[in-house]
Amino acid sequence: MKNQTTKVGFQKNENQKPLVGLGVLVMNDGKILLGKRKGSHGADEWCFPGGHLEFGESFEECAVREVCEETGLKVQNPRFFCISNDLNEIESYAKHYITLFMQVEYINGEPRVMEPEKCIQWGWFAFDSLPDKLFGPTQAAIKCLKNNEVYLPTEKK
Repeated sequence: MKNQTTKVGFQKNENQKPLVGLGVLVMNDGKILLGKRKGSHGADEWCFPGGHLEFGESFEECAVREVCEETGLKVQNPRFFCISNDLNEIESYAKHYITLFMQVEYINGEPRVMEPEKCIQWGWFAFDSLPDKLFGPTQAAIKCLKNNEVYLPTEKK
């Protein structure tokens, strides 16, 4: 079974596996922290801080580490709030992520661009005035928050 088409239409190679991503909801004074992405995947879209789960790392450790690495902010008490199964076709290849979302308590600091190759800027946004161009997984997580859900069914993008 070298190559096959999956239920959602992706060409699957036997060596491909979903990746595990983690997004982190940071709130301060009722506003959400979002970063404007740079690069080929989701360029110019706004997203939560986050990244990849490292081998042997807990979800909680990953959440605190990613926020600090990307923004320099101090956060604590990470807790799970939703999960998404993200299937994206990008030009000639496909990306499949299982994305976990954690919410953390903001302690202090001003967000700084710590990884300029990945992020252009950080900003605080009210729920009712979010940017138009949201990164797919972040958009799914916000929908989960608004609908008080922990999972959204898979949508091919």
